[in-house]
Amino acid sequence: MKERFPKDFVWGVATASYQIEGAVFADGRGESIWDRFCRMPGRVAGGDRGDIACDHYHRYQEDVALMAELGVDSYRFSIAWPRVFPAGKGKPNPKGLDFYKRLLDELDKVGIKPMATLYHWDLPQALQEEYGGWVSRDVALYFQDYAAYVLEEIGERLPWVVTINEPWVAAMLGYGYGTHAPGIRDFKAALTAGHHLLYGHGLAVQAFRELGIAGQIGITLNLTPYYPYSDEEKDVCIARRMDGMTNRWYLDPVLKGEYPADVAEWFEERQILPDLPMEDLAIIAEPIDFLGINYYTRGIVGHSDEDPCCVKEYPPEFPVTDMGWEIYPQGLYDLLTRLTKDYGPIPMYITENGAAFPDQAEEGRVHDTARVEYLEAHFHQAAEAVASGVPLRGYYVWSFLDNFEWAFGYSKRFGIVFVDYQSQARAIKDSGLWYRDFLRKK
Repeated sequence: MKERFPKDFVWGVATASYQIEGAVFADGRGESIWDRFCRMPGRVAGGDRGDIACDHYHRYQEDVALMAELGVDSYRFSIAWPRVFPAGKGKPNPKGLDFYKRLLDELDKVGIKPMATLYHWDLPQALQEEYGGWVSRDVALYFQDYAAYVLEEIGERLPWVVTINEPWVAAMLGYGYGTHAPGIRDFKAALTAGHHLLYGHGLAVQAFRELGIAGQIGITLNLTPYYPYSDEEKDVCIARRMDGMTNRWYLDPVLKGEYPADVAEWFEERQILPDLPMEDLAIIAEPIDFLGINYYTRGIVGHSDEDPCCVKEYPPEFPVTDMGWEIYPQGLYDLLTRLTKDYGPIPMYITENGAAFPDQAEEGRVHDTARVEYLEAHFHQAAEAVASGVPLRGYYVWSFLDNFEWAFGYSKRFGIVFVDYQSQARAIKDSGLWYRDFLRKK
């Protein structure tokens, strides 16, 4: 199947700083909103914290060696804002950025190209306390300062830069539903936070351009295709609205310079649409070089007279992962072709795709057949999309390591490399060995 992708197609693995690094007090790192959130009773499964996680901060050389063994072209990681600016602003902490310089050195030794994400949810706690986090416009401006500093220091070493990872999740789960840090439940605040995340993205793109960096810059969105339960118009309308709230509300500002009118009207009717400065859209829509896509599952929805929002979510029709997410590879093809049709031939990278299963190590091996089947089926759909003319440039498997899965703590395993959290021993799972063999094919 590998021969169905272009010769220069980029194959990689992905992680995020708070999920793997640990060392939360090392070398002057400041507290993040996730450090604080994990210490709030009942917020994270098992009372788990990211204090140690996979101890990647101290084991990065071993981990890069494992990546080299897998034979990946690229490694997507994120930079922890609190390491670089412990208070989120003011004086930078060079020791914090030094870790990423060492990581880049190690990747360079083995010929693995980095894709760095500037923000993967670990906002400095000081900015949350002083400004209320992303509900404040000031935080977007401090993000630009942080981005400019990082890019000035290491930007020339980065072929790809992702500004923000999944603004929908950071805004809606962090400020709307309250299931992620900082744990606020206010949907108007969530929409404000989402706007400022996008504004921060645009400002970071501006900083990147002003520095004249040779690489490419983009944003990563979590995109979920929604399918109507039936062909009835009322079900089709609900699927359209869910698509608008989850996907188009973030795609349209970045790629079209506007919010979707139908969704804005719906928010306004419910009096949760904040007063968003529309002049920001010119900055939010700064041209990007690529769109990052995180795809995991689909939604099946229809109209309900019983729900306040008139939405009924239907149960999956196919098997699910350990997260309860339906395994629906066809959705990836549908999503990629739809994006190309609706937004034009923008280069795309699948920056995350993978699955959690209840893996167990047996004599040093993890026989995760279900994950092998999951990846193979999704690779096939990606190949179909490429054959249909989609400008897909690369694919990053989530995740390289088992890790801290946010509110689920250590109870969910996404890795193609098993981590024993007690001993910190690593073991490449059967899925990782399958990926290695796949990558070796000419």
